Amino acid sequence: MEVRVLRYFIEVVQERNISNAAKRLHISQPTLSRQLMDLEKELGITLFERGHRQIKLTQEGYYLYERAQEITGLVDKTETDLQSQKIISGTLDIGAGESTAIHPVMTVIGDIIKKYPDVKINLVSGDSDQIYQRLNNGTLDFGIIMGPEKLLDYHSIRLPQKNIWGILVRKDHPIAEKEKITPEDLKGVPIITSAQSKEQDVFRVWAGSLIDQYNFIGQYNLIFNARLLAETGACLALTYKNLINITGTGLVFRPLTPTVTDQNNLIWNKNRQLSNVAQFFLNRLKEGNESCHYKKR
Repeated sequence: MEVRVLRYFIEVVQERNISNAAKRLHISQPTLSRQLMDLEKELGITLFERGHRQIKLTQEGYYLYERAQEITGLVDKTETDLQSQKIISGTLDIGAGESTAIHPVMTVIGDIIKKYPDVKINLVSGDSDQIYQRLNNGTLDFGIIMGPEKLLDYHSIRLPQKNIWGILVRKDHPIAEKEKITPEDLKGVPIITSAQSKEQDVFRVWAGSLIDQYNFIGQYNLIFNARLLAETGACLALTYKNLINITGTGLVFRPLTPTVTDQNNLIWNKNRQLSNVAQFFLNRLKEGNESCHYKKR
């Protein structure tokens, strides 16, 4: 049962005359009559009572007429919605490291999934190397990269908030008495950090030549696990401010001085076409984030 033939049937019923309907449809009367007969044969029913000058529907004909209007109306609405991009659905894949500075992105995502229940979200945690790899192989739509990065192969939006570096340390540790931590304070102290932060120039510049006197005992992927180790007093953890809730723990956060911050950039591959839902997310982020510096490189 083709939608086209249902439209023919509706036109005949509304015109109550096959000849008039054929003229409006710009087809010949024999062609229209044959289409209607084929429809009856396909359905195994009789749609019209023969022998009347005007079209008179059978009971089955009335039923089909009502359903045909519903079917063609739904088809018309679907086509209109798709053409006007009213339908927002699909999966949005976003990868990021841990940072409270990505809250504006999550706010936009939250609004989308509340208003568009057909949208699904896939959040992937990882460092910059993992994010780049997945952006390049197409398994991520967007990545959020922290710190100074070379983004020549990507479009990017600079997010407004920055990450502030500091340490998590036990309250009873002597270094916890300081309000801010200088490069001198970290000499010889056991430190656990992310591999990425250790390699970043911004941290190396802050530490200067003293970095060679630092005792990096290991690295972490998830700050929650590093926090548990820092609570033992075996080391302190280098991390972002407010990244993890330490209320009720034996830890305190102390920022570095001079202040060390990381910028956050939302990036996407220049060489890949964004899906409809990904483009919708991007538009909403730009609209709701007027204070951010948008750079499409």
